[in-house]
Amino acid sequence: MALVNILHMNPGDGELSYSKNSLLQETAIRNAVPFLKYSIKCIANYGVFKDCITVADLGCSSGTNTLLVVSNIIDIVHEVCQENNLGVPQFPVCLNDLFGNDFNTIFKSLPDFYANLKKNKGEAFGPCFVSTVPGSFYGRLYPNKSLHLVHCANTNHSLSQVHIMFN
Repeated sequence: MALVNILHMNPGDGELSYSKNSLLQETAIRNAVPFLKYSIKCIANYGVFKDCITVADLGCSSGTNTLLVVSNIIDIVHEVCQENNLGVPQFPVCLNDLFGNDFNTIFKSLPDFYANLKKNKGEAFGPCFVSTVPGSFYGRLYPNKSLHLVHCANTNHSLSQVHIMFN
């Protein structure tokens, strides 16, 4: 069996799950916010934030960190749009991880995530559409020119074939 078909974090939200044991990753995500903000502000200068900004999170795993990354991106885009008097775009968000990832935990947390977005951003906020794309990012996951922002935080260390991705 191929390694990409069996690798995964501990599923669910029990005591030994990734969701309950990912404080180090959460700290890294929070510390990266200034870099993410800088990148998003640079992208905004190219007029990307019109109607829609499609975001992918590679190696999203499951649990609270998954939607923390998405929340950070949405917050920053919202802030940049307000600073530049732009309408807030729609947010198709594609969460990616290996096939063994516990995507059901993510799905179960979406109603609260959507409710918090409406509560914190208001009813007029551009809608967010979360989907999952299982598979290895060593292969093709998305069509050409379909993504505006790709986030990859804690999986870069596992890249041993990066040259293949750029040939």
